Amino acid sequence: MPLTRREICALLPALLPLAAQMPAHADESVLPSGAFQFDQLPLHIANNNAQIRMIMRGKLATGEGIEVHETTLPPGGAPTATTHHHRHSEMWLVRAGNIELTVNGKTYSLSAGSLGFARSNDEHGIRNSGSTPATYFLIAVGPGAELQT
Repeated sequence: MPLTRREICALLPALLPLAAQMPAHADESVLPSGAFQFDQLPLHIANNNAQIRMIMRGKLATGEGIEVHETTLPPGGAPTATTHHHRHSEMWLVRAGNIELTVNGKTYSLSAGSLGFARSNDEHGIRNSGSTPATYFLIAVGPGAELQT
């Protein structure tokens, strides 16, 4: 027995509350909840002898791009040759050693436990200012952070 349009429209108010109770399907383009075991993350050696361990990269459920990685720079080393800027914001949490962060021409000295921040589109650069290797975690959040290379 086929339903008429009128009968379907009459059923809608009763069906909407049921539809609202159905579980939503997870967006597969969004990072899942979970854990990232450090000893299982692959280590990459960059051209400048920086050791980079990618922890996570993707999109948050709220739509922002995110990237988190750990980098160890040799004394005097820098991850990029020049200062630069991009649409996403970046934070550096220093784990060991001494880092020099330059944001919009102002230089900051960061030691273990310190955090540096460059908001979206601020010109910035970072380098190891010490005589021993320096290790930091980078957290990038915002448009394009999930696309970093």
